[in-house]
Amino acid sequence: MQFRGGYSCEDHFHEPDTYMHCWEALVEIVQAPVAQGMLIDVGMPVQHRNVAYNCRVAFYNGRLVLIRPKMTMCDDGNYRETRWFSPWTKERQTEEYQLPRYVALALAQETVPIGDAVIATLDTCLGYEICEELWNPRSKHIDMSLAGVEIIVNGSGSYMQLRKAHITADLIRNASYKAGGAYLFSNMRGCDGQRVYFNGCSAVALNGAIIARGRQFALSEVEVTVASFDLHDIRAYRGALRSRSSVAAHAPPYPRVQLQLELAASDREHPGTPASSPLGEWVYHRPEEEIALGPACWLWDYLRRSGQGGFFLPLSGGVDSSSTAIIVHSMCRLVVEAIGQGDRQVRDDCRKILADPEYVPASAAELCGRLLFTCYMGTENSSRETRQRAATLAGQIGSSHLDIGIDGAVSALIGIFQLATGLRPRFRVAGGCPRQNLALQNIQARTRMVLSYLFAQLLLWVRQRPGGLLVLGSANVDEALRGYMTKYDCSSADVNPIGGISKMDLRRFLAYAQVEFGLPIVAEIVAAPPTAELEPLVDGAIAQTDEEDMGLTYQELSEFGRLRKQAFCGPFSMFCKLAAAAVADGSRDPKEVADRVKHFFRCYAINRHKMTVLTPSYHAESYSPDDNRFDHRPFLYRANWTWQFRAIDAELELLAKHQARLEEDRAKGAAAPVQQQPGAGSEPRSNAGSEPLFFSTGGGGGGGGASVGMSGATSAYQLVRQSSGLYLAGAGGGPGAGGGVGTGVGDGTGQLTVGLTKSHSSGGYSRMHSSVLGKIKDRTGVPV
Repeated sequence: MQFRGGYSCEDHFHEPDTYMHCWEALVEIVQAPVAQGMLIDVGMPVQHRNVAYNCRVAFYNGRLVLIRPKMTMCDDGNYRETRWFSPWTKERQTEEYQLPRYVALALAQETVPIGDAVIATLDTCLGYEICEELWNPRSKHIDMSLAGVEIIVNGSGSYMQLRKAHITADLIRNASYKAGGAYLFSNMRGCDGQRVYFNGCSAVALNGAIIARGRQFALSEVEVTVASFDLHDIRAYRGALRSRSSVAAHAPPYPRVQLQLELAASDREHPGTPASSPLGEWVYHRPEEEIALGPACWLWDYLRRSGQGGFFLPLSGGVDSSSTAIIVHSMCRLVVEAIGQGDRQVRDDCRKILADPEYVPASAAELCGRLLFTCYMGTENSSRETRQRAATLAGQIGSSHLDIGIDGAVSALIGIFQLATGLRPRFRVAGGCPRQNLALQNIQARTRMVLSYLFAQLLLWVRQRPGGLLVLGSANVDEALRGYMTKYDCSSADVNPIGGISKMDLRRFLAYAQVEFGLPIVAEIVAAPPTAELEPLVDGAIAQTDEEDMGLTYQELSEFGRLRKQAFCGPFSMFCKLAAAAVADGSRDPKEVADRVKHFFRCYAINRHKMTVLTPSYHAESYSPDDNRFDHRPFLYRANWTWQFRAIDAELELLAKHQARLEEDRAKGAAAPVQQQPGAGSEPRSNAGSEPLFFSTGGGGGGGGASVGMSGATSAYQLVRQSSGLYLAGAGGGPGAGGGVGTGVGDGTGQLTVGLTKSHSSGGYSRMHSSVLGKIKDRTGVPV
């Protein structure tokens, strides 16, 4: 049996109290009657000779058996393990750990071995591989397998990201396939007080096959994954691998802690007991299902731990706020399902949240009406269509909905300014300058934030219920990356379940929810152009769209985000990769690619400061710009990127010369020149002292006619396909003239798209029609 310790204590690991309380909790577990007769290991921090280690502590029948410190730390993504722990570096060595006095007295045991050792029972041998050690290229399970360890036990804390679940399963399966043996993988599941949701999927693998697995998403606090297997199957499998046996014959041994315990049941005691067969095909959740389930479970954990009575959501009727509302509805579905299956903990938590000791929800919609309060905050710039969509969606999911106007509050604030200065700002359409236009938009957004907290604090008082509501934000990851949000507007909230999810994935999720949850209004929500509705209407219709304001499409933002974070690109290398794809496809002028890359980085630099106050969000996307932990970059930049943009211009000049020469060759009917490697006779780049990284002077080809590369064109092109390609679900879901996305639920017939697509809303990129600051155009240096 395993218990997984959390990483999320973070800097509490610097406090001696944390270690003391962990030992106190361990003593209670070791002495508990239910813990007798089982070999159990738990995760906990241990200080040995004034060094802190992340450890597994194994015990059996009231006695500690082994402390196994972690030997490979994790410091990428959301992990910062070496901030608190050191790796155990003494391979295949143990020392004696002197137990704290209160532990020694309670357990009648003075010391326990600590170090890189394995546990030998009367019938088998097991060893520990802790979390990152499985992911590391030099995984410990190989050496332990060669030393005769038949069962590898891994206590892990792997968090959820979209499209990640298969990676851990493949690692477990391949570990047991290559080395032979059984692999017991126990992973945390749920919210541990942070932005991440741990991924679950505890599993048992045997000789390359998964024979048992746990759920990825669920509200239950405890789940036991059980499997039985025959030790003879391990020995037969390994014996047939002759090359493995040759290496194992001279493998160095591990220190063994002998334990008078027989793990395998006697054949005479259990005659005819079959070993577990392979589980079969592991079915993974699609990304839209992960969005429906993961943030919903995270919200439930956050709600029940916070002691609040529900959620308040400003509901605009657009994709983002509608997605947030539907995720809460999905949470209510999970709660009703768990209570229906007899989960008393979920039932008791629900009653505590609602302050109703006898409550049993009749349906998800009925529960949603008690937990979720939505409000459409309209102004004179709001359209009838968005107002109606918000009300209809609230009715279909069951939320308690309000429809209010905030023009009075906005006018009062503007009146105060006019009284103090004698001037009244005007919208651009009424002759105002960009700064006036910006201020008038932002005051609407910030007024919504103030009113959101007012209603969140008092709505339960109105209903004579105790407590308050958590305010939900609904800004997606692409808008955070671009900075397309007003600082401290209604995107500023207590938590944001979609803050780590792209607009493209949210559209897929809504298409899934329309069918799965029976919400017809979703089709209209997805079809409507995204708009902030902060500028005056024209003949009752919206005159402002998000993509036009941004000067970029949401699909382009996803690609820029992945290249920036996953491929570690600055402006120059991002341009090179995208231009390589554009030239190979012949789909876009490299000059236009350069303009968009520059525009993106200008906006990124100007708005990066907003990430310092980003609402805590559910982490789901690997290119999240959240600077709390995941994306450590400055929040104050110079927006001109002088050196980088000059390099892009030089590369463009070289490419233009190259393309002109190719056209001249074609006109003469000459054969295409032979492709050359960079530096092998290629022209020097103007204003630069080195050869181009991606574009070589030789080589004709299809599309744009140029062969380009990362010492060759194809590799750069393939890298773009691998790192930034988007899978659009559903028939006809590929990008059309509008750069949009299909809304049907995909069945594998989607289209892989590469490069940049033109914006349907803006009709292409124009610096005159782009916002570099927020939801409006303005000059560099004016804060949003």
